[in-house]
Amino acid sequence: MKTINCIIVDDEPQARKMMEAFVSQLGGWKILRVCSNAIEAFEALQSSPVDVIFLDIKMPIITGIDFLKSLKKPPLVIFTTAYNKYAMDGYELDVVDYLLKPISMHRLLQAAEKVTERLNAGAERGTNNNAAEATFMFVKHDNKLVKINFADMLYVEGMQNFVRIHTNSKPYLITYTMKALEEILPANAFIRVHKSYIVAMNAITTVYGNTIEIGSTQIPIGSNFKADFMNKIES
Repeated sequence: MKTINCIIVDDEPQARKMMEAFVSQLGGWKILRVCSNAIEAFEALQSSPVDVIFLDIKMPIITGIDFLKSLKKPPLVIFTTAYNKYAMDGYELDVVDYLLKPISMHRLLQAAEKVTERLNAGAERGTNNNAAEATFMFVKHDNKLVKINFADMLYVEGMQNFVRIHTNSKPYLITYTMKALEEILPANAFIRVHKSYIVAMNAITTVYGNTIEIGSTQIPIGSNFKADFMNKIES
């Protein structure tokens, strides 16, 4: 049986300890990391493949709901919360289960069974769970998670092991690869036009020759990307 990798995200130390103790009793489950906030959870998702997140909702800085909405292809999620008023959000985000604190081992076992069913169904379909299409993303910048709306992005500039996201308000230099960011951004709104550039279609003001203008900025169109780009703007 495949090991189910999970992370636990909760800002309350006692809640983290309790959930860690319960999950440790589940056969075939492995806790990769126990996180106290969304920033730590974001880092955990970047470092290892995760099947399930036990996610608290009411956390400082970034709520569990906003964090989940920012993930284009999230793992399976089990909400863990002391508040039942967020149940509809859980339904709309297609979470596996909604556990109310104090959580019993019996309820955790029920949630674990649902996870197994989802993972088995996903394997049969050759796909995984997906939340609703995100309209924003969180990026780590200056030791904080910053929310960037896709509608505010102008273009992305690749810089070796970093990328600079240019927005309407300011640029953000983050540790990402162009390939990883290309997979996150919605394909209907962004297109890669050069090995070092991804542009927002709505931000383009002029196209001439092998050059794109976004405001006063000129961006080259790479020869390997030109055909796809021209097909997209002409359609």
